[in-house]
Amino acid sequence: MTMERRLNRFRGTVALVLGIGLGAWTTGYAQSLTWLGTLNGDWSEAYGVSADGRVVVGQARAAEGIRAFRWMEGVGMQDLGTLGGRESAAYSVSWDGRVVVGYAYNASGAYRAFRWVEGVGMQDLGTLGGCCSWALDVSWDGRVVVGWADNATGQLRAFRWTQQTGMEDLNLTYAPLLTNGSVLAIAYAISPDGRYIVGYGYNAATGRNQEAFLLDTWRMGDTNGDGCIDDSDLLTVLQAFGTPGTGLTRHEDINKDGVVDDADLLAVLFHFGEGC
Repeated sequence: MTMERRLNRFRGTVALVLGIGLGAWTTGYAQSLTWLGTLNGDWSEAYGVSADGRVVVGQARAAEGIRAFRWMEGVGMQDLGTLGGRESAAYSVSWDGRVVVGYAYNASGAYRAFRWVEGVGMQDLGTLGGCCSWALDVSWDGRVVVGWADNATGQLRAFRWTQQTGMEDLNLTYAPLLTNGSVLAIAYAISPDGRYIVGYGYNAATGRNQEAFLLDTWRMGDTNGDGCIDDSDLLTVLQAFGTPGTGLTRHEDINKDGVVDDADLLAVLFHFGEGC
C-alpha cells in the first residue's frame, strides 16, 4: 500500500470517528443567538439572565402597556404583570430563574420595587418612607434584594431587602462605616452570596457627589453570613484549614490572603460571640 493510500485511509478513519463521536458538534456545541420575541408588541429588551442561560428577564411592550417579562427556554416570554399600575420592568433573576426583581407601578401611580416568585407572584417591597423604590439586583438564591428607595424627605437611599428584615436603609444599618455626611444613594448589584453590595453615593471625605462604593456586609469572622460568630464559623475554618477555602467566595479565608490559616482562626476566636 502506498503512503498516499495509507494517508487517505487514515483520514477516512479519523473522519468516521469524528463523525460518530462528535456528530453533534456542529449544532449542539455551536455558538447561538436567540431572538426572544415580544409580548405581542413592537419591542423588547433583556436585562438579566440566570446562571445557566435558560431564563432571561427584561421589559417588553404588551397590549396592556409596558411589562416585565420572564423568558424560559422551551416556554417563551411570560408577562409578569404589575402592582396594579401601567408599567413594570424586570432587571435581575436568581441563579435558578425562579425569583425575579425589578420595579412596577401600583394603582396610585407610584413605582415600587418588586420581588416576583414562581408560583407565588409579585410582591411590593415597600419604600423607606417615601413614594417610590426600584429593585436592581438579587442574590443567587433569591433571598436578598438591593436597589434604591425614597426616604420620607424624598432623598434617594440604597436599600437591602430580605424576608426577615424587610427593606433596610443601608445608611442606617451600616452607619458606623460612613464618614459624617456621606450617603449611599443607589445599590446596583449584590454578590451571589449576598455579602458584597456595590453602587454609588456621596463621599463627604472627597466631596464627590457620585462615587462608587463597595460594601462588605458581613462581620469579621462570620463565615456563613448569619450575623453571629459562633461554633459553626469556627468549625468551618478548621475544616478548610490549609486550603484556599471552598466555594465561589472562599468565606473561610477571612483575611483574603489566599489560604485558610492561623490568622483566619484567630479572627474567629477574637470576635467569637459577637452578634449572637
